[in-house]
Amino acid sequence: MSQFSAEDEAELQSLLRQLLKSVKERISGAPSVECAEEILLHLEETDKNFHNYEFVKYLRQYVESTLGAVIEEETESCTKGDSHAIGSGQDTLVHAVTRRTRESAQYKKMMQTLKQTMMVIVESLINKFEEDQLKKEEMHRKSQHEQSSSHYTDNCSDSDSSFNQSYTFIKQEQLQVISEKLDPSRPREVRWEALQSLCCAPPSDVLSCESWTGLRRNLSAALADPDPDLSDKVLRFFSKTFSSSPLNVTREIYSSLVKSLESDFLYHKIGFPTESAGMDVNRPDIARLLKQMRLMNDFQKEATTFWIRHPEKYMEEIIESTLTLLSLHPEHGIGTHGSEKTLEPVHFLSLLDIKATWFKTWMHGYYSRTVVLRLLERKYKSVIVMAVQQCLHYFESYDPVREETLEITHAMEHQQIGHSQRSFYSAKELEYAFFVHSLCVLGRLLMYTNGRKLFPIKVRKRRDPVPLTDLVVTLINIMYQHPNTSYGIHSPHTDSLSPTALVMEVLKTLCERTECAVECIYQTPVMETLLAPILALLKGKPAKLKSPESSLTHIADTLARIATTQRGLALFLYERKLVFAEGEGISAAHVIVQFTQRLLAKELPASTELENSPAVKGAFIFVCRQMYNTCEGLQVLRPYSLHECIAKAWRKALAYCETSSPQSSLLSERVPTPVPGAVTPSSSQELQNAVAWEEVLLDNLLNFAATPKGLLLLQQTGAIHECVTYMFSRFTKKLQVSRCEKFGYGVMVTQIAATAPGIVALHSSGFIQAIVVELWSGLECGREDVRVVHPRSTPMDPIDRSCLKSFLTLVNLLSSPQAVWELLGLQALPNKTEYNLREMPTSVIDVMDRLIVINSDAKIHSLFNYEQSYTFGLRLLSVMCCNLDSLLLLESQYKLSDILLQSQKDNTIDSSSGEGEFIIDGLSVERNHLLVRMSVTGGPSERILPPRALDKGSDPYPWPMFSSYPVPGRYVFDMPKASRTKQDSEICAFLVSSKESERDENWMENCRRHFCKAMTSKSSILTGNVLADLLERAVLHLSSSPANCFFPPAEYKVVDHYVKTRSLTSVEQLGINISLRYGLFLKLLREDSEQDLCLLIKHSQEFLSQQRVTSQSELCYLRGGYPGHDWFASTVFLLMGGDVGRSLSLLLRFSRLLPSAFLWPPRVYSSVHLPVEMAQSGIPLLYSCTAHYVEMLLKAEVPLVFSAFRMSGFTPSQMCIQWLGQCFWNYLDWPEICHYLATCIILGPDYQVYMCIAVLKHMQQDILQHTQTQDLQVYLKEDPIHGFRVSDYLEYMEGLEHSYRGMVLTDMRSILLKNT
Repeated sequence: MSQFSAEDEAELQSLLRQLLKSVKERISGAPSVECAEEILLHLEETDKNFHNYEFVKYLRQYVESTLGAVIEEETESCTKGDSHAIGSGQDTLVHAVTRRTRESAQYKKMMQTLKQTMMVIVESLINKFEEDQLKKEEMHRKSQHEQSSSHYTDNCSDSDSSFNQSYTFIKQEQLQVISEKLDPSRPREVRWEALQSLCCAPPSDVLSCESWTGLRRNLSAALADPDPDLSDKVLRFFSKTFSSSPLNVTREIYSSLVKSLESDFLYHKIGFPTESAGMDVNRPDIARLLKQMRLMNDFQKEATTFWIRHPEKYMEEIIESTLTLLSLHPEHGIGTHGSEKTLEPVHFLSLLDIKATWFKTWMHGYYSRTVVLRLLERKYKSVIVMAVQQCLHYFESYDPVREETLEITHAMEHQQIGHSQRSFYSAKELEYAFFVHSLCVLGRLLMYTNGRKLFPIKVRKRRDPVPLTDLVVTLINIMYQHPNTSYGIHSPHTDSLSPTALVMEVLKTLCERTECAVECIYQTPVMETLLAPILALLKGKPAKLKSPESSLTHIADTLARIATTQRGLALFLYERKLVFAEGEGISAAHVIVQFTQRLLAKELPASTELENSPAVKGAFIFVCRQMYNTCEGLQVLRPYSLHECIAKAWRKALAYCETSSPQSSLLSERVPTPVPGAVTPSSSQELQNAVAWEEVLLDNLLNFAATPKGLLLLQQTGAIHECVTYMFSRFTKKLQVSRCEKFGYGVMVTQIAATAPGIVALHSSGFIQAIVVELWSGLECGREDVRVVHPRSTPMDPIDRSCLKSFLTLVNLLSSPQAVWELLGLQALPNKTEYNLREMPTSVIDVMDRLIVINSDAKIHSLFNYEQSYTFGLRLLSVMCCNLDSLLLLESQYKLSDILLQSQKDNTIDSSSGEGEFIIDGLSVERNHLLVRMSVTGGPSERILPPRALDKGSDPYPWPMFSSYPVPGRYVFDMPKASRTKQDSEICAFLVSSKESERDENWMENCRRHFCKAMTSKSSILTGNVLADLLERAVLHLSSSPANCFFPPAEYKVVDHYVKTRSLTSVEQLGINISLRYGLFLKLLREDSEQDLCLLIKHSQEFLSQQRVTSQSELCYLRGGYPGHDWFASTVFLLMGGDVGRSLSLLLRFSRLLPSAFLWPPRVYSSVHLPVEMAQSGIPLLYSCTAHYVEMLLKAEVPLVFSAFRMSGFTPSQMCIQWLGQCFWNYLDWPEICHYLATCIILGPDYQVYMCIAVLKHMQQDILQHTQTQDLQVYLKEDPIHGFRVSDYLEYMEGLEHSYRGMVLTDMRSILLKNT
């Protein structure tokens, strides 16, 4: 097969053509001929499919058939006869055979034949290629003449460009000839052929040729030629360059295109169409400009994806040439006729890219945005001037334009680009497109600081420059004067090109960015414009709005976005320069809430249709909601009783729904299932609307629960159960709280669970059951979709990550003693003899039975993952027991200590000494830690809690375990005996010297001054008898003054022998035992002090029971007496050294003072001194007042800590009511507990709030760290407060008093005064 036949040549030609097609993209991407040759030479190295090409296979077969015999002969001779000359090794043999084969005559003859044949084949291919090109051009020319209906089509740019053509490499001499042929003086056919040749040349070769300058000039002339074939051919070349060349090449082409357009607009004016004529895009001159503008715009939108990889000067050249074109104005041109208006580049660009996508992409990245803004400021401000001018012109234009806007926007929205697109645009449509483009450009410009610095803008026909606020006001007024955004009456479509939608998009963007909002939105003229329609309606005047319902809904949406931010909320609540009514400045919040109230009450005579619009009412309630779901917002809005207005509207909506659909009370069941294709009856539609309105009201009522005081208001509406049920339905669907809320319902659930009525509502809604089932599924069942062949990994953490969320949710739910009392109070454990493995817990009592109180083999055998599940239960119990009242309830009902001690005893092995040795494992270590935590009381320096992890080394757990009391002494510090003698100090001298002047009005001021001085200089002296005497004297002085007595005096004359007959509950007795152990440990009490403490507690109960209202509540919390222990009375008993007489005398006097309502929780439990609705609410005053202000002040003073709580789904209020409810026992050392009480009694009850803020500020770093590790709740509840001293933060608390006392103390008084 040394010679090729004609058939072989034809086959080889076909295979070569196929190969070239396969590597076409690689060759066409080469910047030069040399690069293309390199690609082909190294194709075997770079193309993994090289050996699969049929051409390569054919050549391999040809070589094998021609040289096969030669290779075999040479191989045989090398391995036999010449082996001594070749040497050993396979590689050496291959080289020798190859060398000899290439030197053979057969090889030389084969190569000569192959070369000759391939030359003939390649020449034939080139000839066929040129013929094909001529045929394509002829067909293309014919198709262009046939397609006369449209010039504004895809074939004007890149769709028919280089991707459908092949490269023909070209020499410099040929380019010189092409340049000469393109001279405008040459005949059309010559120029067309030159362009045809140019389109086949690599752009890099064209731009690097010596004749590029002349070629560029001739291309521009061809681009402006009236002959569409020539201009289209140039566009095709430009398009091919854009799609296949680097930026250093395309910038030249882009500049040429833009300069050609610039020349066109300068020298060939196109008059602006009259209203009757319009603009026909099929006109040759307009069609040519549109094609060129479209190619330019396409490149603008794509350039940002790659120009960052090139020098900035290339990008700057592109941007500057664009801005030069857009800044063209009639007065810049030559030969303008009077004041005749002409079409400008921006009109064409607006038609092609109406929402200014090119500008948005250029402004998106900092790299290009900096250049754009710099050029706009220095040289091309006229571009922005024209945009501002157009917006002002649209606003000031006569009404008929706005009346037609609806049709125009709909037409512009639905225009099509293609064979069936519109070809005619009226003058109003062109102006409107320019307006939309201008608005989008300005909206993007205002987002950035340097963009806003371009203002104020000087525009024509205006004496003063237009400031930033004037522009925003103009945009809002455009929204007011535009009709409803819905096209037609029944159409749900909303045109995205309508002025309202565009302005709202700009306002939304500005509101979301703090700096933008401050400069553009939070300004008096803007706020006045937004509130003007509301004020007019409140005054009984009609609002100047084309579509009041639509405009007011958009106003409310903007106001809600403002109120979502901290700066915007402060503006609404406290800025009184925005709105003036009757000569007085009032805040925006007051205006908005008054308008909302009157909307709900249907008291707006000027606009009755708004009163029946759920959209408007819901939108304005939502604005109020952004305020009242914060503590500071609720503080301002509370006098308006908005919760009652919304609740009243909800009851009306509920009654309507129940009347319309009496067969069901469930929201989901009230709405009939829609049938596809059926016409919905109006009554059914009305019912659906009514149900939707009811849900809106429920949703807004629910958001009162975001704050402690708001939760009290929600409870008083009587709708808490319905709200929680609605929340659970959204929670199960994983729906967002609102469009303005970043987090889910976690914080709200925690807030609700802190109170007795809240936890009952959560339980009845099914929320707790869902949490327990989810927990059990993760802990015991595992994921059902995991196949058995992939077993679960053994958890390394005590609580596996898959169960951590359920664990933290349960911690949040069971954090407060009220929740524990409601869910577990008076409930016995099932303690079954047998548990079905398929039996799943559904309540907290089930969790206690199955995971915590594991006291039988049946419970052990019912768990698939015994150790992991039991560890989970012990960790949960540990967190619950951190609250002393919860601990007392659990211990009194379930004898947890005995069960844990027995489990430790069972976990021993007999030793040679006869005593059982404890088996150290994960569960025994957990139980040991829990037993110490439950049995030993003390602050960070008073008790030692054993770790839950083992140490490295020979003794992994050096801590003693025990299976019976007492607790080993290793876990308590040895405290020195407390000194009861009075020390010489300034405070003692003051107490001695002031006995005569105790009735003096200034005595208390002097006492406060000496106390603060002693605290800051030497706080250690304020202990023992000194502090006891100081508190006695201070309370005596305050209670003797009628001005300081907040509660009326109560006669209490009960003899001891009567009180002794009172019986104590098991909870009270356990509380007394804990108090006694703590007092003995501190060496403050004697061994026989138990009877005295019991007597004090009984006296306290008897005294307080005489001042309580009788309640028939279903809440366990309100049944009988105070359900917890009186930790304040125990603290006073220890402070007085076990003297029951002094303690009782102090308590009786103290009960008349305001601080007693907050420091002594049993004092106001169901008290007659509280308003009835508050006394019977089941929400303690400590929560609804103190905790509320803790959250408010924390957000302002320590915002990072407040945010950490939000992210953790936990609330500061839950932690504070635990600290305060048990007087910081187990969290602070005894001296700090005494200083806390003394500070609040002497300096005022508001110091209770400041104390909590100081503690949280002290713990800030630890709180932030544990937020990251997702165990903030556990850390705050289990760990004491290390290193905190009241004296160190007294100056800080005095600063808080200076800032907030007027608000906090006033509210503390007002809550209780409501009942007097």
